[in-house]
Amino acid sequence: MRKFSFAIFAISVSIATSLAQSGDAPPDIHWGSVDFSGSLRERVEFWDWFGGKGQNNYTFSGTMAQFAFSQTSSAFDWKLDFAIPALIGLPDHAVQPAPLGQLGLGGSYYASNRNASAIGFIFPKQGYLRFKGEHAKLQVGRFEFGDGGEVTPQNATLSVLKNTRINQRLLGIFGYAIVQRSFDGANLSFSNGPWNITAVGAIPTRGVFQVDGWGWVKTPFAYLAATRQVSYSARNSAEWRLFGIYYDDPRSVLKTDNRSVPARTADLNQPIHIGTYGGHYIQAIESDHATVDLLAWGAAQTGSWGSLSQRAGAAALEAGIQPKAWKAVRPWIRGGYYFGSGDGNSKDGTHGTFFTLLYTPRTYTRFPFFNQMNNRDAFGELMLRPSKTVTIRTDGHYISLANKNDLWYTGGGAYQPWTFGYQGRPSNGKSKLANLYDTSIDWNFSKVASIGLYYGYAQGGDVIRAIYKNANGQLGFIELNYRF
Repeated sequence: MRKFSFAIFAISVSIATSLAQSGDAPPDIHWGSVDFSGSLRERVEFWDWFGGKGQNNYTFSGTMAQFAFSQTSSAFDWKLDFAIPALIGLPDHAVQPAPLGQLGLGGSYYASNRNASAIGFIFPKQGYLRFKGEHAKLQVGRFEFGDGGEVTPQNATLSVLKNTRINQRLLGIFGYAIVQRSFDGANLSFSNGPWNITAVGAIPTRGVFQVDGWGWVKTPFAYLAATRQVSYSARNSAEWRLFGIYYDDPRSVLKTDNRSVPARTADLNQPIHIGTYGGHYIQAIESDHATVDLLAWGAAQTGSWGSLSQRAGAAALEAGIQPKAWKAVRPWIRGGYYFGSGDGNSKDGTHGTFFTLLYTPRTYTRFPFFNQMNNRDAFGELMLRPSKTVTIRTDGHYISLANKNDLWYTGGGAYQPWTFGYQGRPSNGKSKLANLYDTSIDWNFSKVASIGLYYGYAQGGDVIRAIYKNANGQLGFIELNYRF
């Protein structure tokens, strides 16, 4: 299967490279006023989970092909987008009894698709109609959405920060997963000058790890946010946002938290109702010598977690600098700290673990053996941009549990009706999770095609050592993206 995964990737690279080299961009395809477009993403992943029994070392390939029909006018636009995901070479012994669990995302794909090692499907990824006025837009149907991504700042530094450090922290499409998710509902936005008001009411689709993305997962949400662009001067720009999210999960599935199995089973039919309130502030200050950026994000949660009261919070503080002295590589140095609260007492009637709703984990955890629940993450990052088409990024993370009485969590939210969407492993009274070191290289070798390489090495701490035979883990992948 490993050789077959490489063969599929090699064929995809060969086809995309030939198409990309035939011109800077493929010709536009139209049927009257209707446009046709598409994309191909092919990735081969190499997993070396932390050991123990089962298949922790494996390779598989994932493909996502999409083709779309769309039309745009001054009054409205519409889009119908079909997705064809395919998975090949999934490991058949990478799902083990607790506390070992799923040994990497290969095990997650396998378990979510009826224990199939190779599987594919086709479903509508998007299908919406959007009405446009002078200041307002109303989108109804199936669409993609990420909280924090409602507005793209004109400042280049702020735009990158929004995309990589703000967008999809709580609601997102789970972009790294082969299948991803969409949302069925309505998105109303109003923009006037520096202001944007966005309101979304929707229910997530199936997908993420499950290739059948037709149906729903009954975990609806309502989102309301106000965003404002701020220009202090020509070289000093900022943006702030305030938001509120109501999330509901009435499903009778076993919740993932630090209570005993009998306690969680007794709470099976009690719904989750959570209100999340927060905001962000980002700023970019340019001088003759450097560009400095600042970022703050935070949220608090109230409501009910089944029979428990929900009281939790999270915050991120980050800063960066782009010196202008080394123009050959255009470095960007950043660092920061994230805190997502954990639960200190499983029997006190309060659930204190910050719940990340329906977010995209890998944007903030590039080797996704952890997520932002019950988490402390101190990181440093160096980005080099030797050309407009090449980006090299290296990160270092010190990761620990916010509360040693809570679990080590993974996952990014509900994606099929019978699965809660998050996994938890015992901390065994420990707090140090891992040190993570990773590097990525992204090369846009034409206007329509790119290749990405990633390698991450996790040096496991006391939490991981108490569960797995080998304290260290690795993830590598090579990915091709092509669009037409």
